[in-house]
Amino acid sequence: MAEHEISERYLDGFAHVLTEVATTGRRLTREELKSRRVLGEQAAEAGLGLRALVVAHLAAARAAWPVGPGSTESTLAALAAVEQAVDVFAEGYERAQRLTVRREEAARREFIDDLLYGRSDLGRLAERAERFGLRLSRAHAVAVAEGPRSYAEGGAVARRVEAEVLARFDSHSILLTTKNGRLLCIAPGDTDEVLAHFARQAHTATEGGRVAIGRPQSGPGGVVQSYEEALATLEMAERLDLPGTVLRAADLLVYPVLARDRQALADLVLHTLGPLSAARGGPGPLLDTLVAYFDSGCVAAEAARRLSLSVRALTYRLERIHHLTAADPADPAHRYKLQTAVIGARLLGWPGQAL
Repeated sequence: MAEHEISERYLDGFAHVLTEVATTGRRLTREELKSRRVLGEQAAEAGLGLRALVVAHLAAARAAWPVGPGSTESTLAALAAVEQAVDVFAEGYERAQRLTVRREEAARREFIDDLLYGRSDLGRLAERAERFGLRLSRAHAVAVAEGPRSYAEGGAVARRVEAEVLARFDSHSILLTTKNGRLLCIAPGDTDEVLAHFARQAHTATEGGRVAIGRPQSGPGGVVQSYEEALATLEMAERLDLPGTVLRAADLLVYPVLARDRQALADLVLHTLGPLSAARGGPGPLLDTLVAYFDSGCVAAEAARRLSLSVRALTYRLERIHHLTAADPADPAHRYKLQTAVIGARLLGWPGQAL
């Protein structure tokens, strides 16, 4: 259909009404206003640009403009009619656009929920994903950022991070969104630079927040696997008080392996560290000593500094641990068992939670 024909369709009756108004001086009727509003909605749904449509209205008004004697009053009436007609046409156009945006947002949110919870048929999910630039037949990885506050879709922080990422990378294969107050970036598994850039931008935008990156996973269910892995990494980092602002699940695989058999891990903790309960003040201070000692690379001076103790006081605590557990933290033969038990205690929340 030619552009002229398109314009004529949405100008239906406009010139006739304008001529009649210029002749009689009347205002547009309720039905005429409603008709212009409906045409505006139809134009928006057809994907036409508002600017071109307004120009077409003005051109039609010029062609039908009253001339000759006594045209002043006619001109004023015609101007008022043009103002009314264009105003309600634009109102209908904008209303249709808002409804379209809301529908798109609802469809996007529904897709994201299905994608991250794995609730939809995988074949149907893969079809829907192409609409949002994702080809689920290839591997994808998910980065999840959390900060001191909850972040909403379309909020200032989410918009800022999205703008920074999409300004640098092709938006067709990247999906940025929010879920449960966190910022998410879903990208092809072979584009690690995208997730790394997202992590830097999210860390800054969330005022020092932490980002976890799941491993690339293949297939329609790969996104939800990588997402869950990133969430588990954030939770583990919180429990273990791990350092760093960007955590990669691939670098922390030892922790989920340890946590996989909870009963075996609990047995190790109780057998190895349970005797610390006999210490004055309970096992807490001595467990904290082991944590600081291992986190500092088994350097007594650094561990003492972290605990605000003298090296002598730290040495006494290590000797006490050796006496109670029969395992010497300074002995490489005993160190692995003790350190594994300490990690297990932190994963399981012992001694705060009974095992």
